[in-house]
Amino acid sequence: MICPTCKRPMLVVEYKHIELDYCGNCRGVWFDSGELELLLESEEENVFLNAVMKSPEAVTDEKKRKCPVCRRTMKKAHIGESPHILIDACVQGDGLWFDGGEVGQLLRQVGKVPVVKNHAQEQVISFLEEVFQAPEKG
Repeated sequence: MICPTCKRPMLVVEYKHIELDYCGNCRGVWFDSGELELLLESEEENVFLNAVMKSPEAVTDEKKRKCPVCRRTMKKAHIGESPHILIDACVQGDGLWFDGGEVGQLLRQVGKVPVVKNHAQEQVISFLEEVFQAPEKG
């Protein structure tokens, strides 16, 4: 799969039996339909994608991107609480694109980073934050 941001090949990263497409260059992450809910252990299927599709298009200067699956222009949408996270969603329902660092922001917002962490939770959160961190500006 080709990264919708920097147009380079992405790597497949398996985490909790979920195959995520990850760009090692810009650190963006593609979630196929339903994968984000699996990561967040949500009971509802496609809750994020459905919510994004019902939300208004975000007003932004960020360049529009094409879905890495169907190649159609994706919808820009804000998710999460303040500060909102600007993501891209395939209008065909193929999945969601997160720029580097945005998955970590979402995990913190939805409470997947507990106030009191046990060792296993701490390892998972550390792994996700490390893998999904924003690229360093240089």
